[in-house]
Amino acid sequence: MEAYIKGIGIVSPQNTFDTPDFLTELVEHNSKTLRCIEPSYKEFLNPILSRRMARIIKMSIAASSVCFKDAKIDMPDAIMTGTALGCLEDTEKFLVAIIENDEQFLTPTSFIQSTHNTVSAQIALQLKCMNYNFTYVHKGFSFESAVLDGLMTLAEGDAKNVLVGGHDEISEKYYRVCDRIGYWKKEEQVLTMDLINMESDGSIAGEGASFFVFSNEKTENCYAVLCGIKTIYKPESNAEIETKINELLHTKGLTTNDIDLVVYGINGDARFDKTYNNLKEGIFKNSTATYFKHLCGEYQTSASFALWMAANIIKRQTVPNAVLIGENKSKVIKNVLIYNTFLNTDHSVFLLSQC
Repeated sequence: MEAYIKGIGIVSPQNTFDTPDFLTELVEHNSKTLRCIEPSYKEFLNPILSRRMARIIKMSIAASSVCFKDAKIDMPDAIMTGTALGCLEDTEKFLVAIIENDEQFLTPTSFIQSTHNTVSAQIALQLKCMNYNFTYVHKGFSFESAVLDGLMTLAEGDAKNVLVGGHDEISEKYYRVCDRIGYWKKEEQVLTMDLINMESDGSIAGEGASFFVFSNEKTENCYAVLCGIKTIYKPESNAEIETKINELLHTKGLTTNDIDLVVYGINGDARFDKTYNNLKEGIFKNSTATYFKHLCGEYQTSASFALWMAANIIKRQTVPNAVLIGENKSKVIKNVLIYNTFLNTDHSVFLLSQC
């Protein structure tokens, strides 16, 4: 199963929204919470409707709209999204209202918009799209499940262009809860661009909304070919991880020596980054190494940011200095592999190639 990446739209903590710039003007948050740089929504949403929408819904509608424009299509044949937390801020609003109002006189708006499939539903409503629409809520595999559904739908011939997205937001309450269980750095100040060199536990919180049009038709504007995806749940050893990676490469007649560049999900957490380092110093020691979570933060669908970055690297044939680890060993970038994990439990591998 494979698909051409025909269009991309993304809202992130960097200047990535509807711009030809590719990580040259970086935003250094220097914070333990990286929030998205939101665009003006007037072009994408009715102001009256916009007032009642959660941030993540507005970000996703804007990102998907840019994605359609980039792909030069008006209507997808299917919509698949992945999210671990859904519309988290609306969920919190409703739960707080239950407590403060003693479970009485509750307004339903926050509850209606708190469901995980609200984003894909709102995108469909904006487009008047009556086609297949599905949302996956699989923790660290949420975006990966949506991608897999998109690839299978194209492979079965049921669609020509599908919209696939990953979205999650951070909130103050969610940050505090996760901080208590050791998700985030304990230092008072974190220099995000130096995250890779930190040797303490925890990472930095992030968020984002990334959307892609996958197609079974190649056009001159395609970014790359998504050749395959594999998920690994709680691998028992580095040997198992390497075996799974080789299995994915073997399906395309490739070996680790054919991988020109690897995008690692290094997040500065000393407990888990050793998994990436083992790959970087082992089977991919001859490949160019890059990372991305110092730009977008850690969240359960952050692999969608990595896919955006990898697709752009292939299309532009350039590696931004901000994501490079060591030297650039590849003059031509044909094959790129993304390796990401959330809390060392949900591991995912993406394989992309030049069109």
